[in-house]
Amino acid sequence: MASIKQAFQKVLDSTALATTKFIRRPPIDPKTPIQGQPRQPSSNAYKLHQEKEGRRLQKALNSLTHGQNIFVYHNLRTKQVVYSLTRYLEKANVLKQCVYLGKKTVPAEVRKDMWVPYYSLHFNEAQVGLNVYNLLRQFALLRQLSPPKEMITVTKEYLDSKRPRDPRDQKEWDDHNMGRLGHIMKQKERAKVLMDQKATSIADVAFVLQKQSDDILKGLPGYTKSGYKTLKARKRRRAALKAATELASERAEQISSLEEQLQAEIRTDVSKPEEQQVKILWQDLYDAQYAKEWPEFIHHGQLRWTRNHIIGQEAVEGADVITDGTFEEAK
Repeated sequence: MASIKQAFQKVLDSTALATTKFIRRPPIDPKTPIQGQPRQPSSNAYKLHQEKEGRRLQKALNSLTHGQNIFVYHNLRTKQVVYSLTRYLEKANVLKQCVYLGKKTVPAEVRKDMWVPYYSLHFNEAQVGLNVYNLLRQFALLRQLSPPKEMITVTKEYLDSKRPRDPRDQKEWDDHNMGRLGHIMKQKERAKVLMDQKATSIADVAFVLQKQSDDILKGLPGYTKSGYKTLKARKRRRAALKAATELASERAEQISSLEEQLQAEIRTDVSKPEEQQVKILWQDLYDAQYAKEWPEFIHHGQLRWTRNHIIGQEAVEGADVITDGTFEEAK
């Protein structure tokens, strides 16, 4: 009975609920007027209205934990890493984070079976999570656009990894390549090295969390009104706060209506860490060794193993969603 209750709570996790088919294609009363009159469920107008309602519900659910979770995916072939604030990965989000490093470095078509969960970060304060997310994106972009020289320089270890195993081919290979020692890599070699972000991503996470340690342990500093001294600035701020309040009220009504329809409470604290802590859930705990050291307030856990990228996953409607990672903590 306890396992059934636990599984039921997982379904009602707001981040997981936003990826379900019930939210992507919510049931709509056929008597509801669409474009001036009731429509048949098989009509294009009904399907378009259903898709729009699903997007509204997804945005409302995502707003509950916006910034408190960062979900990280990696590419099985190129080892590229992308960051997402939602449990599901969208095509536009992938392409924005794929930097053009040469021919065939930005995919023409994003494959669903290539992007799998890597790790996830969970925070108590949403603003801290957003700050960490922005810094991780900036560091990844900076490293690809302006890489350190030692990262793209040909070293003896790099040449040893490329040397053929057949002794008959090694002499000819050494004559052509040993002279490159200390030179900059070729364009294709640079692209392959810079696209491999698995180790650098984890090193960035450890550095950024250490940088944000004061905000995590002591809380965010209070905001002052020093930047809104002029009359126009105060008017803009009041208008922005009013719009944000109205949007929050509208989304709260959507969540309340959804809870009544599901006859259950939607939870937002399933993966929430303890106070003054940050939780990291790993697909493979061995990957944590890529960082030299971790702050003491980090709590390491493990994600539940899945095989969605091997045996396929449930079809996701729409071309904008690439994959739907599980990101469930192993119990």
